[in-house]
Order: sequence, then structure tokens, then C-alpha cells
Amino acid sequence: MSRVCIVFDRLRTEEKMLQKEAAGLGYECIMCDAKTAQIDTEKKAGDDFGDVALERCVSYFRGLHFTMCLEFLDVPVINEFAVASVCGDKMFMTARLKKSGIPTPKTYFTFSGQAAAENAKKVGYPLVIKPVIGSWGRGVMPIRDDDAMDGILEIRGVTDGPHDRIYYLQEMIKRPPRDIRVITVGDQPVAAMYRKSAGFKTNLALDGQPELCKITGEMGELAARASQAVGGGILGVDMMEDESRGLLVHEVNNTVEFKGIAKVAEQNIPKKMIEFAMNLARK
Repeated sequence: MSRVCIVFDRLRTEEKMLQKEAAGLGYECIMCDAKTAQIDTEKKAGDDFGDVALERCVSYFRGLHFTMCLEFLDVPVINEFAVASVCGDKMFMTARLKKSGIPTPKTYFTFSGQAAAENAKKVGYPLVIKPVIGSWGRGVMPIRDDDAMDGILEIRGVTDGPHDRIYYLQEMIKRPPRDIRVITVGDQPVAAMYRKSAGFKTNLALDGQPELCKITGEMGELAARASQAVGGGILGVDMMEDESRGLLVHEVNNTVEFKGIAKVAEQNIPKKMIEFAMNLARK
């Protein structure tokens, strides 16, 4: 029997949905808690991890390093290390999208608080500041004036972690009170939703509301191109509807959550993911 391994560090609804679909398709499903796994350099084959693995860790760093271990053991893993490392860092991801000709918001990189403040004054407010590593909208804040910028600099000066010294500033897009998430599987868009919110952030983790979004030709093509730009696999491509420029891709997510979109989607998303994984294992 073919085997698929689902790697997690927090067993969420998504991982249970994947497990159910794998069983329904007749595959053995190995549920692997990354927090208890033990891997050594003398192991020659990844027998403990099935024929293919879906890396689903909430922790970016744990998932990234676990992916490296799986590739060391020659286990096909979705997504690959190269994809996970690019998507996990907003600066890397944005640069890759822009280099590939994907329409994105204007983004500014600086490497000290002083340079960030000077750049903000030069390009003008309002801006959005984002941590280069993070999810669920944490640390994403609008900056509307010098006072707000000074507050950010003060906080980062106190915490002073290695990523606090990397400043990622982005233009604030004039858009409807929503954004769009498109799930891609093997560079193919399979489902999309609007994430609506009365506030600044639309993340479902922050009470954004999902609503079915029909995938237009433009939207599907843009999602496919964004997937290809970062290396493909199973991804969540986030877009905003700019008033003058149309669709802009502002993020591509690696271990994408899909519980919310599954509530409104017409496609069986976890089934598509398992089928993609097992097709990869057969190659």
C-alpha cells in the first residue's frame, strides 16, 4: 500500500482532513509529530516517513529544518526546502515575485531603523510594516505618520531580535475591505475565497470572514505564475484588488491553511492535495 506522511507540530483541522482523504483514497497515512521525531545522519532511507511527505508544521523554522531532514533521507516532500525557505521570508518571496514579473505592491527594504525612518519620509505615508518572518497577520501594522514610525523603532530597539533589524515597508493599497486567497496545487488554481473584514487585517485567524470567490482567467493565470515563481507545490497565493492596477500578489504561503476556504469551496481541497502528493511519489 502506498503511504503518505503528514508532518505536523500542532494537529489542526487541516491535518485531520488530509488524513481522512488519504484513507478514503486507499493510502496508508503516517501521522508524524515533528516534536517527537528523531533523525540521525546514519539513517540511509526514510522508511519512517512513507513514500511522500506533506510538511505541515505551524513553526516556520521547525518545518524548514524538518524539510531539510526529509530531503536528506531522499523522501519527496511538499513543499521542497527551496520553496519553503523563499515563502517563509517575505523579503525573499517579494523579491522572487518581482523578479518574475508578478505585479506586487511597491515594497521597500532597509536594514536599520534610521534608514527605515528616512525611507518612510522619502516615499511618504501611509505605509505598512511587516515582519519578514511571521504569519496570521502578527506584527503587520499600518504606519500613517512619523509618530507611528517612531513607536515602531522604539519597540524594535527594545526587542532587537535579528529580524527586528530587517525593515520591510510596503505601500498601503487602496482596495475593497477584503483580499483574495487562491489555493494552488501543482501550479493549478483549485479554489479561491474572499477574506472580508471591517478592520485593516483580513486574516481568518483574526476573524476575517470567508466568502466564495470565482476564479477568473486573470486571477487563475496570476496565481499559476506566482506559484511557478517560487518553485511550485501546494501554496496559498494572496492577492489584493488595487483600484487602479487591478490584482496584485502580496504574499505566497507555504504550509497554507485551508479550513476556512474549504467551507466555501466547490472543490475538495484536501483530496486534491493528497492526489498531487501521491502522483509525485510515483514519479
